[in-house]
Amino acid sequence: MTKQDPSADEYYAIDTTSTEWEASFNPKLGVSLGRLMLRKDPRTATEIRMIRYPKGILNPEHTHPCGHGIFVLEGKLKTHRGIYGPGTWVWFPEGQVMEHGATDEGDVVGIFITDGAFEINYKD
Repeated sequence: MTKQDPSADEYYAIDTTSTEWEASFNPKLGVSLGRLMLRKDPRTATEIRMIRYPKGILNPEHTHPCGHGIFVLEGKLKTHRGIYGPGTWVWFPEGQVMEHGATDEGDVVGIFITDGAFEINYKD
């Protein structure tokens, strides 16, 4: 399968089982998080991507200038409000102080969707 441009306005398909994920180093956490961009709208900057937090890694208190959700595919998503397993959709409203990541049991993999341009602002 050829690499597709996730911001292109054309039909495409991505086999997520055979596509190499990007290792996105997060200096705040001191580790790389896995991500695989599925769609980035060139007009609105909304994103759909797959994410992977390594076992025990929690993204500490932060906010985003957009709302975003995570649909848990594998593992358990730990948030400031609870722990959620596969099949759960978790929505984080724009501007809300939040934490999320993986439990100590194992990695968490999910589909991450934003409703606007994404950036992260840590509280400290």
